[in-house]
Amino acid sequence: MTALAQEILNNFDRLPDTEQMEIALEILRRIINFDFPPLTDEDLTLSAEELFLVLDQQEPDYE
Repeated sequence: MTALAQEILNNFDRLPDTEQMEIALEILRRIINFDFPPLTDEDLTLSAEELFLVLDQQEPDYE
């Protein structure tokens, strides 16, 4: 990541939540037409594993 990109992220982190949400939505609007490569089965499996680990960690909070 370039220094400029890191600076943008640091500035983003300092913004109030409402402004972060506005910026995130605008970025999503701008990248919606990017030509992303399809996800592989391995990508999907790793994402699912990560999600389930997070949910397992949060489970005691709901019991």
